[in-house]
Formats: sequence, C-alpha cells, structure tokens
Amino acid sequence: MSSPIAPIGSLPVVQQVQPLTLSTPPSGGAEFGNILKSAVQQVEAANSNANAAVNNFLTGGEGELHSTVIATQKADLEFDMFMQVRNKLVSAYQEIMKMQV
Repeated sequence: MSSPIAPIGSLPVVQQVQPLTLSTPPSGGAEFGNILKSAVQQVEAANSNANAAVNNFLTGGEGELHSTVIATQKADLEFDMFMQVRNKLVSAYQEIMKMQV
C-alpha cells in the first residue's frame, strides 16, 4: 500500500535568504574593456588593410583585383560581426535595466 503523507509540521523550516555581500568588487570590468578594445582595434586594422589594398590596386601597384575584393569583404564581415555583438550587448544591457530590484 502507499505510505502515509507526512504532516506539515514535520517539514523542515526554510531559512530566510541573506543578501550576497562582496568584500572586493569584481575585476571583470577591466577584462571586458580590454576585450572590447582589442575587438575595435582588429576591426580598424581590417579596414585599414582594405583601404590600403584598394589604394594599391587603383594606383596600379602590385595589388590584384581578387586580393583587393577579399580584403574589402573581410573588413565588411568583421565590421558586421562586431555590430552584431554590439547589438547583443546593448540588448542584454537593456534587459538588465528592465529588471526590478
């Protein structure tokens, strides 16, 4: 047969949750800033490489058409990816700001 149901009085008491206190602030902000700075520098480097390839091709330098197109497409893709990451970060920030404390 089935076992009897335990009375409510015999259940353990749930203790009140205490807020978390940090003695030192987290250092993730500096790391995040460095990662963001590195990403911006990478996008800028790809853009300057594409500009140099276009200028080299237009002035009759050693640049070939296909390498120029590849450099510009690479810069475009890196910028698009950077903007998508930026949009996700802004969206996450907005969601956090909507939370009630």
